[in-house]
Amino acid sequence: MVSQTPDLSKREADVIVIGGGLHGMSSAFHLARRGKRVIVLEADYCGRHASGVNAGGVRTLGRDLAEIPLSLASRDIWHELGELLGDDADFTPSGQLLVAENEKDIVTINKRVALLESHGFTHEKIIDGKTAHELVPTISPHVCGGIWVKDDGHALPYRAVTAFRLAAQRMGVAVHETTPAQRLDWRDGRWHVTTPRGTFSAEHVVNNAGAWAGEFAAQVGDPVPLEIGGLMLMITYRLPAFVKPVLGAAGRPLSFKQFANGTVLIGGGLRCPVDVIGRHGEVDFIRLASSAQTVTDLFPHLRELPVNRAWAGVEAFMPDNIPVIGPSLSSPNIVHAFGFSAHGFELGPIVGRIVSELVCDGTTAHPIAPFSAGRFRPVTATEAGAAVPVPFSIPTGVPR
Repeated sequence: MVSQTPDLSKREADVIVIGGGLHGMSSAFHLARRGKRVIVLEADYCGRHASGVNAGGVRTLGRDLAEIPLSLASRDIWHELGELLGDDADFTPSGQLLVAENEKDIVTINKRVALLESHGFTHEKIIDGKTAHELVPTISPHVCGGIWVKDDGHALPYRAVTAFRLAAQRMGVAVHETTPAQRLDWRDGRWHVTTPRGTFSAEHVVNNAGAWAGEFAAQVGDPVPLEIGGLMLMITYRLPAFVKPVLGAAGRPLSFKQFANGTVLIGGGLRCPVDVIGRHGEVDFIRLASSAQTVTDLFPHLRELPVNRAWAGVEAFMPDNIPVIGPSLSSPNIVHAFGFSAHGFELGPIVGRIVSELVCDGTTAHPIAPFSAGRFRPVTATEAGAAVPVPFSIPTGVPR
């Protein structure tokens, strides 16, 4: 049995991880595997916000070009998660399907796959309407094609956070919940992190603070234009199995999956207001209704299916919808990993490994240059003349 009450007298470590979500616990786990003494400081409880209340999509489908190498590497870890952690977080390799509902959608998905193939990526496959209906026989007849990724799937978010946490704790990681980091100070070659429960110190700090990571980035000299927003989901009552893959839609917001127990989870990047001080999202049922309409258009037999409950999480959004991953540009021994903009769940396993490499080795072989916090600073005249890659806008309803 792993102790859930860490010794508060032990306030020094090699690394302090701020944030006990999936990325924080993955970072702690991978750091501990490298032999580091790790303290995790979590303001609420682990998995309370975006990491524990998202749709659980394990998705390489529809990623920004910059994210694809990381998402493919992370998916490999998901397929081996049970061996790595002793718990597979109910990862189900169901495949993910982005459906096309009209000719405009067909043009969109063809452009998308052609772009990926021009960069050497072949994991997204165009399928015709016949194949889409073979994959999902119950879907509406008007669906005329889609993009299929067979090795994608889904997992249970809170269980994934817990699996990484327990594995980390078995290796000695100390997890302090209800212990919000407040201030970071660098002195005498160490970081000192002030909390309401005293000051903790370490040589390195990892900023995995999610929606609140911008505060710590600014403290260490890396201000970024992070926006805090809410995301909503709803789940239905149980019904007989009718769909296996995770579904999205090319022309409108949708994230849709049926669990083994028969319940159906419905989302799609649906934004809602946030109480930043209270640290919670506020469900907007009018916006949820639009997502429900998409579902009933695709599956008319669900029109009378009642919704069991709805909830909202708090997420960090970046202007370009890709995260900040990498070392601080202004302060020593700081690594950032935040701002996943509603699609960070799948990346959790590989980002933790990257963080451990940056802390332990000072570098990583994974391509993280596009995720530098420096991309938001003013561009100099010299830099303005350089070629800058333009992120590809993913189709509207890629599953989250």
